[in-house]
Amino acid sequence: MDFIDALQQGNLEEIRKCPKADLHNHFVLGGSRQYLKEHTGKDIKPIFEPIHSMDEMHAWNSQNIGEDFNSSEGRRLLIEATFAQAKEDGVTILEIGEDVWGLGEFFNGNIEELVNAFESAHKEIAPEIELRLQIGMSRHCDIAYLEDCLSHFWGCKAFYSIDLYGDELAQPIENFKSIYRRAKAEGLRLKAHVGEWGTAEDVRRAVEELELDEVQHGTAAAEDPSVIRFLVDNHIRLNITPTSNYLLGRVKDMKTHPIAELCRNGVDVTIGSDDVLIFDSDVSKEYLRLYQCGCLKPEELDDIRKKGLRTV
Repeated sequence: MDFIDALQQGNLEEIRKCPKADLHNHFVLGGSRQYLKEHTGKDIKPIFEPIHSMDEMHAWNSQNIGEDFNSSEGRRLLIEATFAQAKEDGVTILEIGEDVWGLGEFFNGNIEELVNAFESAHKEIAPEIELRLQIGMSRHCDIAYLEDCLSHFWGCKAFYSIDLYGDELAQPIENFKSIYRRAKAEGLRLKAHVGEWGTAEDVRRAVEELELDEVQHGTAAAEDPSVIRFLVDNHIRLNITPTSNYLLGRVKDMKTHPIAELCRNGVDVTIGSDDVLIFDSDVSKEYLRLYQCGCLKPEELDDIRKKGLRTV
């Protein structure tokens, strides 16, 4: 059964058999709840009704995750669970990585140890998946602190991309220009979370100031036709996570999600999971939900799926 037939028949298991990319996955919350239950006995329940702030999400995280995985062993288990989840979901390209602060916290400040944690789990659980290893940074962190952490990552050829996430209002995007210039010189693909809580203009400014290749979320761009055209003209990809946007109260409902307007106006978009454990949002479910709510046609979703698999 092909992807379009599987969508039209609502056959989630057949959708999972079709190759797809997940380019927006935070591995700490991106893993298989079944895998974690089998290894820890902990049954992590997702949310099903919208919440209205990141504070509420952090409260969920404290209640359901807490300190249970705040060790080297726990961190490795979360990495393994993410590969298990991706394999089950038919993901063939997976982009995940560790936050720079985690190097010292969980991997003894040893970049080879960090890389090995991902590569060994990759080899053991899902070697058929293309792993794109990412450097992550939190936007609230002091720039000097981030630069110090990043000094251990520069020059390591195992990494594919760099991403900036967290509170969009924490500090001006311009503060990160020196970091992104270095990342570009290192040959990394440049990404940042923007336009989830901010505005269309925030999306444009982030792309211009940091010379981004891709934007995580970026849904606010749909509010301004000129920003949509800017993204199209500059070949900027948006890696969108629809269920996350809905359950965080960023969109009214799935049917009117701005991914449809962005896609139909020529913006290159992919569909990712974000945080599977909290949003019950594996990639196959995201495709099926967008079809069943009437947001996108099956042919449009198949086109998005295929584009996500292309090398850029």
